Amino acid sequence: MTLQAIDTKTVKLSLDNLQIEAYLAQPQEPGSYPGIVVLQEIFGVNAHIREVTERIASEGYIAIAPAIFQRIAPGFETGYTPEAIETGRNYAMQTKASELLSDIQTAIDYLKSLPEVKKDGFGCIGFCFGGHVAYLTSTLPDIKATASFYGAGITTRTPGGGAPTITLTPEIKGTLYAFFGKEDASIPQDQVDQIEAELEKYKIQHRVFRYDGADHGFFCDHRASYNPKAAADAWEQVKQLFTQLSD
Repeated sequence: MTLQAIDTKTVKLSLDNLQIEAYLAQPQEPGSYPGIVVLQEIFGVNAHIREVTERIASEGYIAIAPAIFQRIAPGFETGYTPEAIETGRNYAMQTKASELLSDIQTAIDYLKSLPEVKKDGFGCIGFCFGGHVAYLTSTLPDIKATASFYGAGITTRTPGGGAPTITLTPEIKGTLYAFFGKEDASIPQDQVDQIEAELEKYKIQHRVFRYDGADHGFFCDHRASYNPKAAADAWEQVKQLFTQLSD
């Protein structure tokens, strides 16, 4: 498939008295395209997340990356230093699942308002903290396909407190692909086993990918943990997953 030329811009999404910044990428060629929500790591909608958003758009989607720390730290984005990790984790700990879902639904509704966007099912992809939030997002009625990358804590907690996110597995509406590195100390393999077991128990359409030699953040080529082989395979799987949005 030939990659499409794209346009990008920053938009503001209105939710009550909140203005949520979001990065939007879409093909230049007129047409009708599925919509994809891209969910950030703890580092904000930074260069990596913008690049992923653009990469998805170039495959023939309209992709939006809302700033899910907007309520806590407007305009926050950073690199991958130890200080940045500490700051990002602190912000992530202040989020609440209900607010995250509300903000993400606002991004979906924005996509629905665009005449070029197909309205019959949306995709979601998230990384790191965004991988956990993607698992949450997969429960929204509009979401038909979800790619969750190395989301820590799915089996043990939920943003803002309450029952762990894994307890929402029966509410997943579409297909979910989950991606993990076997060397990721933040997500022990027994937790991956638990996620896979729950998806199977509730007969959720899914695939779980475990990559040998891959650590947390293996998809991000801005990080020392980048694993080109695992990242390349995962990207092919994501493309296959999202093809169902065009059916």
